[in-house]
Amino acid sequence: MLVLVKSAPDTVDGKRGVKLARDMAADLVFLQNGVYFAQNDMMEGFCGTAYVLEEDCRLRGLGEADLEKDIRKLAYEDLIDLMSNQDKVVGIF
Repeated sequence: MLVLVKSAPDTVDGKRGVKLARDMAADLVFLQNGVYFAQNDMMEGFCGTAYVLEEDCRLRGLGEADLEKDIRKLAYEDLIDLMSNQDKVVGIF
């Protein structure tokens, strides 16, 4: 399962998306303002695989040094491939 999070870390929806991914052992993709979750110590104990859209990070001024060391960076076309290879994709956060 893949959970897409577009809401910022200070929102109820953003926190709900990360919690759902953690509870369901799903992978996470941060896009739009959700990329702020990819900053150091913002993922609230999430242990699975996390991805971030490179373009959204760039647009928000987040560089390599700002991100968790284990986060994987994606281009938009990589996101499409990732979503098409999942059995379930949830993106309401």
